[in-house]
Amino acid sequence: MRKILLSLLASAVLAVAPAAAQDAKPLAGKSITVLMPSPQGPDIAAEFEAETGIHVDLQTLSWDDIRPKLVTALVAGTAPADVTEFDWSWTGQFAAAGWYMPLNDVIDADTVSDIGVAKIFTVDGKLLGVPYSNDFRVMLVNKKHFDDAGIKEMPKTLDQLVAAAKQIKEKGISKYPIGLPVSATEGSSTSWYLLTKAFGGELFDKDFNPLFTKPDSAGYKALAFELMLLKEGLVDPASTGLKDSQINEGMFSQGLTSIMISGEPGRLGQMNDPKQSKVAGQVEAILVPTASGETRSFGLPEALAIPNVSPNKEAAVAFVKWFTSRAFQKKNVANGFLPTRTSALAELNAEGKLNSGDALVAQSKTAEALFPQGTPPWYPQFSSGVNTAINSAAKGQMTVDQAVESIAESAKQAMAQ
Repeated sequence: MRKILLSLLASAVLAVAPAAAQDAKPLAGKSITVLMPSPQGPDIAAEFEAETGIHVDLQTLSWDDIRPKLVTALVAGTAPADVTEFDWSWTGQFAAAGWYMPLNDVIDADTVSDIGVAKIFTVDGKLLGVPYSNDFRVMLVNKKHFDDAGIKEMPKTLDQLVAAAKQIKEKGISKYPIGLPVSATEGSSTSWYLLTKAFGGELFDKDFNPLFTKPDSAGYKALAFELMLLKEGLVDPASTGLKDSQINEGMFSQGLTSIMISGEPGRLGQMNDPKQSKVAGQVEAILVPTASGETRSFGLPEALAIPNVSPNKEAAVAFVKWFTSRAFQKKNVANGFLPTRTSALAELNAEGKLNSGDALVAQSKTAEALFPQGTPPWYPQFSSGVNTAINSAAKGQMTVDQAVESIAESAKQAMAQ
């Protein structure tokens, strides 16, 4: 009888075990494709599969190459991947096209509340993407350069910033102390946006009428400020042909510049890594200086989203939840991604695991939406007009007046398309 009972118990355990395993990994055996900007952490696919049993084909492209690939596939009605990158600047265009699956029913309210910048990806009440990269603008400085120049306090105003840069230059510490892209690339646009905020203004009114064409406007002052930095020899003239990534990696990380006006917080880890940077241990973030001395910034978060035509939505949702979880966000900071969850950011700072943590937490609270009305569908065309005009002005081919009028015309044409 005892042998029979033991045999029955063993059979019962064997019968329950597969069911329990299935409950723990209900989507085991499924496969999805994920398309994100490079670089990403090398162990993402393996870690997710170990936890869920779902296989991931993680594909990466340079950031500039992703949007054309997405648009080409989605216009044709095919899925570029089951989960894709979804940048803040594409929200209006992608929402109008109806390409992406609303996530309200699959992402819980606590997550949305914890990720404040989720509102940038919400259009007409529909959450189209879950932010995973908390990109906002902050200022990055080489603290050693400031110390060597005898500068005791970090600048809080734009006048103090210019004075500090001139002092660093005069001491021979850096020939071109300020890193500022003025090429025909997105980084030039975002730098001008930040300086427009720093001069106390906005790009448009609530009806999308330009606010940057008059000499007393913040946008006008911002462009004049950039040209002054070039004229004073505080910005390298070669910046007319350089992307922001080239200035970050080829100049600031090499100790050739002292200040990144439009700094990316996610780069702090890389900048302070001796294997990737010659200025490791010297770089810190400070609050963005402004004309008034009261800091401002804006958010450029990146999200994960699921195309409506994805054939594997359930497994795709599982990946989005996992990748944007508090636990993974805290781990992913090592790969250069600042958490979008307020809770993860606060925990990392409390644990002393966040470079310039106090400054980043403080600046993150000031990160406004660039377009309070929602990112318009014509933003990509507008931004192209912005950086083309800035580049022409930086090369001396346009005056400030001509450049801002050109930007206004670009906005008008973009809206009319």
